[in-house]
Amino acid sequence: MDRSGARRYRFLPPPASATRRGRKDQRRIAELSREYEAVYIFDSALEDAAINEKLAKHHGLLGTQQEITLDHWGRRQLAYKIGTRETGYYVIARFHAEPKTLPEFERALKLDEHVVRYLITVREHELGAPPMTEEQLAARRKSDDDDDDEE
Repeated sequence: MDRSGARRYRFLPPPASATRRGRKDQRRIAELSREYEAVYIFDSALEDAAINEKLAKHHGLLGTQQEITLDHWGRRQLAYKIGTRETGYYVIARFHAEPKTLPEFERALKLDEHVVRYLITVREHELGAPPMTEEQLAARRKSDDDDDDEE
């Protein structure tokens, strides 16, 4: 009862999983998870163990249940000096995440003083020519051999 003596009832909506719309919303949320590719350049003065710890910490913010693929390119010379740095440790990561988790993830990367640069892109498809079948490879070899004979 409130002060006037009238009873007030508070109706709560049914849980989202119990409604038809809720099931559609859950499917839509599952579809929002996208595949991303991130390139990190870490300070080359860091040891490999420290870089792996930082990667684990940052990737933990994504909350992804799927495996994160890491490709360590190692220490390389930068194309141009960034501050006083001339070399960096390159890592490429592929992961699935929901877009709403990316702002916090990027914020953590910006605040990490050992991340020199980073770039996160949506990975829509594999770049390059599609893989060739054995028959296509054999036909190409044959045509290449025929071209060599004509010369």
